[in-house]
Amino acid sequence: MALNCAMLSPSRAPIPLPNELTIRTIEGGVELSLIVPDAPPAGSSSSGGSGGTRKLKDVGRLWLTDQRLIFVSDGAPRSALESLSVPLTALLSTKFEQPYFGSNYLEVDIRPSRDGGLSDGTTAEIRFKDKGLFEFVSALEKTRERAVYMKRQSADDEDEGLPSYSPPEPGPSYSARVPDEAPPGYDA
Repeated sequence: MALNCAMLSPSRAPIPLPNELTIRTIEGGVELSLIVPDAPPAGSSSSGGSGGTRKLKDVGRLWLTDQRLIFVSDGAPRSALESLSVPLTALLSTKFEQPYFGSNYLEVDIRPSRDGGLSDGTTAEIRFKDKGLFEFVSALEKTRERAVYMKRQSADDEDEGLPSYSPPEPGPSYSARVPDEAPPGYDA
């Protein structure tokens, strides 16, 4: 199942979006655990879901680009989690976890895309089997910050079309309050 899927080449590498640059690639040994809470039942106006969750887990490769975080499983195309593509601006938070027992991992909260197969409250845990994770986390956070900054800049640029403020023209009421002489005791 592909969630927020990425288009893949015959070699199962993601096809880049226009003007997309690859920052980092982890060629294997990446374990992704995805926890997707149930969405509210169709036609229900209640805010709560049925309380269950879907848990998907697979091993594969990971790409960090200037626009997305992409996971592609090593398994068959019909594996539990074929691919996951998340825009960097949809990563709500990242947390580097260092448990006492077990390997370090990155926990990521994801804002779902429309019709992407995810729901609100989706989290992912990323572990590297044979590599250090800290360097990748640092690169991800810097790249994510830049993507969010660029999105805000483009939103600000759209707001630039507003008319600029100009002070009111001095009229009789304004000029009548301005004295023509210097105040008493003031020597120029």
